[in-house]
Amino acid sequence: MIKKTSNNSQRIKRHARIRTKIFGTSNVPRLNVFRSNAQIFAQLIDDENGNTLVSSSSIELKCKNGGNVEAAKLVGKSIAEKANKKGIKKVVFDRSGYEYHGRVEALADAARENGLEF
Repeated sequence: MIKKTSNNSQRIKRHARIRTKIFGTSNVPRLNVFRSNAQIFAQLIDDENGNTLVSSSSIELKCKNGGNVEAAKLVGKSIAEKANKKGIKKVVFDRSGYEYHGRVEALADAARENGLEF
């Protein structure tokens, strides 16, 4: 009998592979996305110092349904506005092993539209 690994453990392996290549600095932080069934979270991380510079989530924005594309767009817009206030223009996008479609793509597109470059 073949034991199937869970989708989340496969995602964690993909994320580990991606993280060997992606690194955020204070000038160009890493835009990390975490997606749960009910919410979506984004943060700008300086990996050199281990600091979170800016964060945003569907919980913080009090979205009625945090697990949909509209909430992801709001979080993307919010993180871009907060980054602009801190003077951050360029970021490195870290999709955390998730496929680039749906909520992850909506968050990235909204962040780009509101001034972040990646």
